[in-house]
Amino acid sequence: MLNEKIAKLINEQINKELYSAYLYLDFANYYADAGLDGFAHWYEIQAREESDHALMMRRYLIDNGLRVTFDAIAKPDKKFADNIAPLKAGLEHEQYVTSLINTIYGEAFAIKDFKTMQFLDWFIKEQGEEEKNAEDLLKKMEVFGTDSKGLYALNQELAARVYTPSQTGPQT
Repeated sequence: MLNEKIAKLINEQINKELYSAYLYLDFANYYADAGLDGFAHWYEIQAREESDHALMMRRYLIDNGLRVTFDAIAKPDKKFADNIAPLKAGLEHEQYVTSLINTIYGEAFAIKDFKTMQFLDWFIKEQGEEEKNAEDLLKKMEVFGTDSKGLYALNQELAARVYTPSQTGPQT
């Protein structure tokens, strides 16, 4: 049986991952409205990945005999002044999610919950990749986004992204 505090933190994280999906769909809406369908597509895939993360954590709790509870998902409330603003908000959000995962990991480490630590190892690595992707996209936008041809090419690049469900997610 999982430690009560660890279970509570993971359950809270499930809800935060679902919020992340909701937030990224809001980013996709912004870009769709701006006519940047490639950017919208990229964030739609981000939303699917965040939902996948929530489902992995949900399965971990269920496999450990725990009931998952869902909270209301907050409405995203960010207003964007330009096309770079969602990318900056996305990077900040990924850094926030990394801090949340690190907190859960730290709690598991403190009580020597090696099973949960092993489960979270995948998420630690994933967050490193998520932050890197967000940073790279922001840098590309800073370099190419002010030029219409560069923005067009970047939009095309993002439109080519393919969703692939995680085959190597954490095993419970």
